[in-house]
Amino acid sequence: MLQQKKIILGVTGGIAAYKCAQLVRLLIKEGAEVKVVMTKSGCDFITPKTLSVLSKNEVILDFFDSNNNWNNHVHLAEWADLFLIAPLTANTLSKMASGACDNILLATYLSAKITTTVVAPAMDLDMYKHETTKLNLEKIKSFGNLIIPAENGELASGLSGEGRMAEPEHIVDFLKNHFASQMPLHGKKVLVNAGPTYEAIDPVRFIGNRSSGKMGIAIAESFARKGAAVTLVLGPTHLVPSGSSIKLKRVESAEQMFKSCTEEFDSCDIVVCSAAVADYQPKTVSSSKIKKNEGLLNLELIKTTDVLSELGKLKKQQCLVGFALETDNLQAYAEQKLKKKNLDIIIANSASEEGSGFSGDTNKVTILDRHNKITNFELKKKTEVAEDIVNYIVDFIK
Repeated sequence: MLQQKKIILGVTGGIAAYKCAQLVRLLIKEGAEVKVVMTKSGCDFITPKTLSVLSKNEVILDFFDSNNNWNNHVHLAEWADLFLIAPLTANTLSKMASGACDNILLATYLSAKITTTVVAPAMDLDMYKHETTKLNLEKIKSFGNLIIPAENGELASGLSGEGRMAEPEHIVDFLKNHFASQMPLHGKKVLVNAGPTYEAIDPVRFIGNRSSGKMGIAIAESFARKGAAVTLVLGPTHLVPSGSSIKLKRVESAEQMFKSCTEEFDSCDIVVCSAAVADYQPKTVSSSKIKKNEGLLNLELIKTTDVLSELGKLKKQQCLVGFALETDNLQAYAEQKLKKKNLDIIIANSASEEGSGFSGDTNKVTILDRHNKITNFELKKKTEVAEDIVNYIVDFIK
């Protein structure tokens, strides 16, 4: 959720500034770009060099750098998606409430007309409880600033109580939730299945297909970037989704795929079945490895559970999306599947067209929906195709 987000971290002069090393590390790990602005007193508690190395950006300390070049606080504020001040001391809080501007951090704050400012107060127990502090927090809150409440614990004075800056992990969670709340799919639950299934013949052999899971994984990642709570049911593949927000359930067979999908189905708003589920499985599975001999090996196959069709029967309020991979008569088969399996949307792609289908990094799709709308897309990278699909679904459910 913080992927490619631009965040200014404002560090003021409190003992909790030592936590900013871990805070910057976590923000970078989540994919954010971080620039640090410090007050002079903040440097007494953590060195600018530490935060510069961790953020991979030069720390801004004053209106002019060491070469007498102006640090343009207006451009800095315009650059950012969010301005985080942590720790926020009583002194800086008072200046924010009154409009004082005697350092680069406050100048950047006053220039952040559009950028959201989030503060994490840190001060001693009695200071945090003081009426002036309470009034100042309410005042800056009325300006549209967001406040991460101080936490309970041992304080620098030796007292124990409310006043500790929120832990870095909690601050990161707050920021992720903030950005998620602005996303078009915030509050929506999404189920995606992806990859192949392997149907066992014996302990070492199986019936499978060439699906890599790339398309479904890209779709799950796109949904997550738009704020959805995503569960990915993934067949056997070496690939994994990026980002820690996706709930991953590993399966191998069609039956396991069906069970995992039905367990999640009722609670979901959107379900996208992109997995290449095997249509057949061996009627009997040998408990030991079948030995090679000179004769023929005859396998009796039976149908697997049609996961998409069964979900179509269970469908209530969900938006159900399926895939159709064909070698010929693509649109006709896709239209039949859309109606027969009670789908809202179907993604049609050809297994015979160059650059489309299994394994590769590109795909070319046609999207059909139950309103008889047909939309053709050009050959694109699967990550771009995933964005097209998810954007289509977002517009559809509106």
